Amino acid sequence: MDNANRSSSHAVFNLKLHVVFVTKYRRPTLNPELLAYLESAFAEILAGWRCRLLEFGGEADHVHLLIDIHPALDISVLINNLKTASARRARNRFGEHLAGFYRKPLFWHRAYFVASVGDASLETVRAYVQSQGTEEHARKSARRA
Repeated sequence: MDNANRSSSHAVFNLKLHVVFVTKYRRPTLNPELLAYLESAFAEILAGWRCRLLEFGGEADHVHLLIDIHPALDISVLINNLKTASARRARNRFGEHLAGFYRKPLFWHRAYFVASVGDASLETVRAYVQSQGTEEHARKSARRA
């Protein structure tokens, strides 16, 4: 996984999200060709948002994305754009295939999963935050200086 910090004029950041989209009614619409197409479509869409697709995988009824995002983003707006734009592209390219699964122009279920991803476990970060202002934290900080 790409763990490098990125920077903008006012921030240094390293934000990764794990996102899962499920097909409408969990229908097994995603064949290998469509999955390969979606991977490139998501990469293009994310690039337009100053984000990067780090990993992609999926099965017949869902996809997983690991993305590197910019801190100025509204995550729900990004997610909805990813779903809308990828569905439009998939229907345009694979309309005949998808017509066998949906009578209407449907594709993704309206719900999604998103979680932040980091190198440190939640317990490690929690302990670090709780240690702020303690003598132990001051000793560790002094050793690093």
